[in-house]
Amino acid sequence: MLTIRPYPCMSFCSNLLRTKLRNSNYNQIPLSCVFYMKTYRFSHLIKSETSRRLIKEITEVSRNHLTPEIDLHLITPNCPLWHSRGDQCPFPDPFWAFYWPGGQALTRFILDNSELFCGRTVVDVGCGCGASSIACQMVGASHVIANDIDTVAEEAVSLNAELNSVSQTTITSNLIGCHDSRWDIVLLGDMFYDTEFAETITKWVVSLHANGVTVFIGDPGRLPFEQHPLKSDLKMVAEYPLHEYCLKENNGLTSGFVWKYVLENSET
Repeated sequence: MLTIRPYPCMSFCSNLLRTKLRNSNYNQIPLSCVFYMKTYRFSHLIKSETSRRLIKEITEVSRNHLTPEIDLHLITPNCPLWHSRGDQCPFPDPFWAFYWPGGQALTRFILDNSELFCGRTVVDVGCGCGASSIACQMVGASHVIANDIDTVAEEAVSLNAELNSVSQTTITSNLIGCHDSRWDIVLLGDMFYDTEFAETITKWVVSLHANGVTVFIGDPGRLPFEQHPLKSDLKMVAEYPLHEYCLKENNGLTSGFVWKYVLENSET
């Protein structure tokens, strides 16, 4: 489906439309703007509802992972897509449909250390299925932002949040490189999967730390992470043996680790 994106005048036109509707006078509203707003609103709504329906169809609700407290829509061996070719999936690259081991370890750490997250503003970057974000809500974080540039992931996070009776703020713009003085904690679950991308993340991690933000990283020992100079400035705060089911999905990985950026291990 072709998705129409809002123009810069969208906010102005929306306010104008509401004012004119109250006054029952349409003469000053450009017909093209009225048509556009109706088209965009319903196009966006249809796309969202279609995505949610398809997500439910291709996944199953699972607790077969390191955090059985959390229900998640996932593609598992019980789903037809698990045994199908990639081109048979209705979504491109459905990374959000898998619970990656670094994310599992990070989410387990959140649930086991609620005092670190309670009352804090947390940003979960590359949130995927949204498990870490959901865990933060469950342990009492004051505000949680689930961030993933995949708009389908946004719908998956919303569905998973509903399953667990929490609400989520989702953002699909790229937050890597951004700063906000209101952020207390940034989460990076299984984000060091590519050497070049790891460099981009590292520069941001250093900048976040310099601005007083705590950064927690979940990783199962992927090569780009293990060989990265950043490791010298990280302190391992948790290790979890991976669930048997996760071991089958991730051949060669045995544990999930959680690391905290502390700058040359100066923090105890």
